[in-house]
Amino acid sequence: MTDRLTLLSALADPQRLRIVDALALGDTSPTALSRDLDLPSNLLAHHIGVLTEAGVVRRRRSDGDGRRSYLALDWETPLVAATVTGSPALGACRVVFVCTANAARSQFAASLFARQSDVPVASAGTHPADQINPYALAELDRHGLGPLDSRPRALEDAAREGDLIVAVCDNAYEDLEGRAQLHWSVPDPAATDAPEAFADSFAQIEPRVQRLAAALTPGASS
Repeated sequence: MTDRLTLLSALADPQRLRIVDALALGDTSPTALSRDLDLPSNLLAHHIGVLTEAGVVRRRRSDGDGRRSYLALDWETPLVAATVTGSPALGACRVVFVCTANAARSQFAASLFARQSDVPVASAGTHPADQINPYALAELDRHGLGPLDSRPRALEDAAREGDLIVAVCDNAYEDLEGRAQLHWSVPDPAATDAPEAFADSFAQIEPRVQRLAAALTPGASS
């Protein structure tokens, strides 16, 4: 009861609801969020502190540039997902999910998206590995899915004009320097190379894919 009251109290503020809605489709840095919402940094920091304490928002240090941090919604809390309003419709000819190696996270996202949307989808890597991680293949199989491609691909070979590029890792997002329209700060499961890490990565990506698929309309560039 106490936890629920804390969470509801945190959400009962117009500015904090704006923050939640702004994070509905992608993760972002406090600096970018302050700019996008036209909120002074000290006021934003206060609201983020309240939302973090209530378990609505997570902040994590970048896996790439460790000086950066990213804010994300805690999708594991059902009330958080229920609170987010409908996102404005996005148009996309195709979605391309990108991570560094194209060996796990981007494969998860593309396979999940293909099951939920008619918008064409692909995955790629900024520095593709030689093969898809076996633990990633096992996790996809556990959910009745398979990879869309048999081998990782480089973004340069996969990208087309009009693609909506979604970076599902910090390193890829920072390497792309603004080419990715959306960013999901999902830790690299290969860093620990254990089945549990790949299951956790899949669980973090699944609600984000659902949200994106619901917001997309086919046939038009974003």
